[in-house]
Amino acid sequence: MRLISTLCLLVLMGTTSLSAADSAPADLKLEKIKGAKPRNVVFILADDHRYDVMGFAGHPWVETPAMDAMAKQGVYFKNAVVTTSLCSPSRASILTGQYMHNHGVVDNNVLTPPGTKFFPQYLQAAGYQTGFFGKWHMGGHSDDPRPGFDRWVSFRGQGHYYPPEHLKKWSLNVDGKRVPQKGYITDELTDYAIDWLNESVKTQDKPFFMYLSHKGVHGMFHPAERHAGRYKDKSMPIPKTMANTSENYFNKPMWLKNQRNSWHGVDFAYHQDTDIEEHYRLYCEALLSVDESIARVRKWLKDNGYGENTLVMYMGDNGFQWGEHGLIDKRTAYEASMRVPLVGVCPGLWKPGTVVDEVVANIDIGPTCLAAAGLKTPSQMDGQSFLELAAGKLPAADWRKNILYEYYWEFNFPQTPTTFALRTPRYKFIQYHGIWDIDELYDMEKDPLEQHNLIFDPEYQKQIRKMRADLHAILEKSEANRVPFSHKRSMGANLRLESGSKPADFNDKLLREKNAKE
Repeated sequence: MRLISTLCLLVLMGTTSLSAADSAPADLKLEKIKGAKPRNVVFILADDHRYDVMGFAGHPWVETPAMDAMAKQGVYFKNAVVTTSLCSPSRASILTGQYMHNHGVVDNNVLTPPGTKFFPQYLQAAGYQTGFFGKWHMGGHSDDPRPGFDRWVSFRGQGHYYPPEHLKKWSLNVDGKRVPQKGYITDELTDYAIDWLNESVKTQDKPFFMYLSHKGVHGMFHPAERHAGRYKDKSMPIPKTMANTSENYFNKPMWLKNQRNSWHGVDFAYHQDTDIEEHYRLYCEALLSVDESIARVRKWLKDNGYGENTLVMYMGDNGFQWGEHGLIDKRTAYEASMRVPLVGVCPGLWKPGTVVDEVVANIDIGPTCLAAAGLKTPSQMDGQSFLELAAGKLPAADWRKNILYEYYWEFNFPQTPTTFALRTPRYKFIQYHGIWDIDELYDMEKDPLEQHNLIFDPEYQKQIRKMRADLHAILEKSEANRVPFSHKRSMGANLRLESGSKPADFNDKLLREKNAKE
């Protein structure tokens, strides 16, 4: 009996001494990259931060010293995009490395399907300690801890900048426990993240992955008290395409002009008498605390000896239109909506001051983080690692030739149609589904503001046919040539302002006197 007891004890001891990597499920074990030395990884995400609202990107007055420092000391991904410009689908693409038609999070209301694998699960299985801090949002009614994280700090839905007085029971979810929110959410999330670094990361001899996911700068915009009024005398840069002129709407889809007078248009923004310029100033003031958060995290890494072996990336989850084409918010395939800031520092691998012109996307974040950990990309991911691209070790010619953009119509915001687009380094082709309208083609080199739709231009018909075929081939190969939708609970925000802009007319190119061939 003693022998049996001793053997049992030895078996138990052997079991408990197994590392996380040894005991991980087989489907979470990835093949290692030969010769790779695992790095720590910090990924910081902001909400609705568009690609050009940064000091180093040429903004006339916004202050982003921490972002500027990352671009100077590391890599700026000049043409970073999201594959769906909407919070939950974009965040799901980041965490799964998949397009929306594969991960299934088609709007802000649905949870990720059961069995979904998030890339931090692979890091956990490889022996990383992991922490998530902030906005999750995939299924806005729940803030329960999700797979892949040892430390969890989150909240339901969009969250609140300050503890809401009208919601007495509002709280954060800290490892499954209800904890009251104490102050300004950007600062509080950063506090939690740094506490975890101090209490867990420093005390364990293990690599780590930290995902700091800010609510800022989502509307409605509330800056920290210390930043309120910083930009009160500043003027919003007015886009050339904002004016309601025949030139701006020449050869544009009807839905675009009609959206001008809608929830997401400048005439009737949020169905209120909205001062868009004031909203813009608040947006920029709210960004100041996000920039400070980046600085605090990087300072901790440097002060505690982790700076040289940690990949740090900062990104926006989608862009934001501030008047472009008469629109506000996101969802569309236009540049202000789908382009995002992305900067990264990876000492010893990424050369300071590097600018990457190739199109990288949110679906590439997971593969890149895994590559930094010395792990190959799992087969179900659509993205690819840009770790070697940014290091200059992967020729630009070997990078992807195009990226898919997709957005599925939402009942609650019916003014934006289902959209499929293909973005190459030079061209963007946009195709709409389920709407009686026209498509779009833009030459991004000649027309970065997307002012001139080339869809009827004879010189570009070959290019249009090729991109239309390429787009269909991508969707067909992924079995995405169908459009999912969620429960339509109402007719949505479908109001118009009586004194606002009038409905659009059909394009002249579609009009005929009699026969279609004339």
